[in-house]
Amino acid sequence: MPDYAQLAQTLHALCHAETDSVALMATVACELHHAHALSDWTGFYRVVAPELLKIGPYQGGHGCLVIPFSRGVCGAAARTGQAQLVPDVDAFPDHIACASSTRSELVLPVWNGAGKLLGVLDLDSNTPDAFTENDVTQLSRLMASLFHDAV
Repeated sequence: MPDYAQLAQTLHALCHAETDSVALMATVACELHHAHALSDWTGFYRVVAPELLKIGPYQGGHGCLVIPFSRGVCGAAARTGQAQLVPDVDAFPDHIACASSTRSELVLPVWNGAGKLLGVLDLDSNTPDAFTENDVTQLSRLMASLFHDAV
């Protein structure tokens, strides 16, 4: 489990006064990937058109390039505005296997302070049940503070 207090302190220092969402995503993906031992792929899918996500900054192997809101775990998070905590991706209807090794996933919608959906934060693990409700709570809080002024 990451030390979320330390991660938040580091990210706030690195991202102080940054408003560019892609710059923020790149920094968050890098720091979070190294902080969460069970995350084998850590990154963002950006909203690029109505109902459409496209890959953004990430760490790990390749990801899917385009995901419609109507498909998969990332699409469900974007479509519903709700965190998707998936302990077993094989049990998730319509899961998109960008990597065949993925066993569990956590996806959070990322909003700016004006209520605009910027994209989703996606953590994939080769370990079943790798993510917890604490990850959801801590990462949701962190994303809200970091992306508050993002454009």
